[in-house]
Amino acid sequence: MKLIEVDEKKCKRDGLCAADCPAGIIRLKDKNSFPEVKEGEEGACVVCGHCVSVCPHGALSHARLPLSECPPIKKELALAQDQVVQFLRSRRSIRRYRDKAVERGKVQELIEIARYSPTGGNMQPVEWWVYTDRKELKQFAGMVAKWMRKMMERVPLANLPPYFPAAVAGWDAGEDTILRNAPVMILALAPAESPNGLVDLSIALTYLQLAALPMGLGTCWAGMARRALMMDGSVKEKIGLPEKAPHFYPMMLGYPDVSYYRVPERKPPKIVWK
Repeated sequence: MKLIEVDEKKCKRDGLCAADCPAGIIRLKDKNSFPEVKEGEEGACVVCGHCVSVCPHGALSHARLPLSECPPIKKELALAQDQVVQFLRSRRSIRRYRDKAVERGKVQELIEIARYSPTGGNMQPVEWWVYTDRKELKQFAGMVAKWMRKMMERVPLANLPPYFPAAVAGWDAGEDTILRNAPVMILALAPAESPNGLVDLSIALTYLQLAALPMGLGTCWAGMARRALMMDGSVKEKIGLPEKAPHFYPMMLGYPDVSYYRVPERKPPKIVWK
C-alpha cells in the first residue's frame, strides 16, 4: 500500500500538501503531476497528518491516517478571541472537591482529548495511569506527608519549599493537604527513551485540565506528590511506579466544591525583544 493515496478527480495540484510536509517527503514532479512521496523516503514520515489536514479538497488520504478518520474542522465551532481569553484566564486550580466519584467514561473522554496534544517528533509517548480507589489514595497521601515530615527533620527549613510545614501540620490535624480528597489521581508518564518526555506529558496534562472545565470537572497539579515520588522509593512502590521512571507527573481530578466569579490579575509578563 502506498503511503498516500490521491483522488485525482478532487486534487487541484496546488502543492499545499508538499509545501506543508514537515519531513519534506511529498513532491509534485511538475505542474501537471499529482502529489507523491519521494522514492525511498517513506520512513521519514512522522505521521503528523499535515498532508491530510491542509488539503481543502479532501483529495489526499494517508495509509495510517485514512481520510474517513480525519473529520473536517467545523468553522461554526471556532471560538472568538474574547471567549478564549476568558476561558484561559478563568481556569483555577481546584483544592476543594465534592464527595462524588468521577465517571470512568468522563476520565476516558478527557484522556482521549489529551492525546491530541503536540509531542516532540510526533512520538506520542504519553501513557496514563488512573487511580480511583479512595482508600489507596488516602494511604498514598499519608506516605507523601510522612516523607515531607522526614525531610523537615533532616533538611533546614530554609532549604525546603515554604509550604512544607503548613502541609504537614494540616495533615496531622486530619486534613488532606496532599491530594485534597480528590476522588481521582491521574499519572501521566513517558518512557526514558523519550528525549522530550516531561514536556510532552506536561502539555498533555494541560490539554486534559482545560478539557475538564466544560465537563464540570476541576484539576490541580499534585506537586508535593511528585516530589515524594521522585525522592522516595517506598512512595513509588506504593503506586507501582518503576524505580527508573524519569518522566511523570500526577494530577488531581474531581468535581469542584467551589465556584469562582472573578478573574484575578497576574504579574505583567517579562518580555525581552531581540
